[in-house]
Amino acid sequence: MRALQYVAYGGPEVLTWAEAPDPHAGAGTVRIVVRAASVNPLDWKVLSGAMSGGQPMVGTGYLGYDAAGVVDEVGEGVTGVSVGDEVFGRGRNTQADYGVLDSWARKPPSIDWVVAAAAGVAGETSERGLRLLGVQAGDTIFVDGGAGGVGAVAVQMALARGARVIASGSGANQDYLREIGAIPVRYGQGVADRVQAAAAGRVDAVFDVAGKTAIEELIRLVSEPSQVLSIANFTAGQAGARVTGGDADSNPTQALAEVASLLAHNKLVIKVQTYPFSRAAEAYRISQSGHVRGKLVLIP
Repeated sequence: MRALQYVAYGGPEVLTWAEAPDPHAGAGTVRIVVRAASVNPLDWKVLSGAMSGGQPMVGTGYLGYDAAGVVDEVGEGVTGVSVGDEVFGRGRNTQADYGVLDSWARKPPSIDWVVAAAAGVAGETSERGLRLLGVQAGDTIFVDGGAGGVGAVAVQMALARGARVIASGSGANQDYLREIGAIPVRYGQGVADRVQAAAAGRVDAVFDVAGKTAIEELIRLVSEPSQVLSIANFTAGQAGARVTGGDADSNPTQALAEVASLLAHNKLVIKVQTYPFSRAAEAYRISQSGHVRGKLVLIP
């Protein structure tokens, strides 16, 4: 098969689309013929060596943490899914002709492959954040970075729960934030004052998906620092806010089922930009720029 790969840490320029060994479904996993796979910030962080702990590169690296496709192998102990089923979900090394998923949901028939591929990591991260913050009907939540891949999904999932959502974005993304149902504010210096004015009252929770606003500014929006949760500022805990990176906090089966239902009922719309795998470097450069509206998706 072909897979996106690299043999040295670096930027998008070190990526190649080349032959690689076929993966196979192990216990508790399924293999899919990949129809589309999304690009997440974690991909280029891994590519750059930022996640290596200072260790040198050994062997060949592969990328991708979510995808959509057709099941063609079912691992030991897996039930409820069969060869030929159309699914989307999370896994490893999914930016390839074949990918192995460790959590998945059935793709709604009405949903395009590229949209389904964009939903795995963003949906799980959004569900986790909203669950940890306890967001429910009637709450007001501020999503800092609402126009990006995770932010836009978090906005819509919070709205589906009956919350009121204020979200930050660039000037160019204010109309997009309105389109997905948020009350938009400009990001940058003074954002807390703009959020307070937009809220005209209390803010119950803050979900920081961008990591660009000083944590102290976000904390002053809420009554307790623990009502601020970040997925991008790993020093936020020093100020009393919370940080989540997945692992023990994650419930991917529940999250993906919720995402599939929202997609099927048109309560979640994901804006996507697509690139063929052979032009993956372009998508990676855009992701690194931090100015993405929606999700970047690679297709065979």
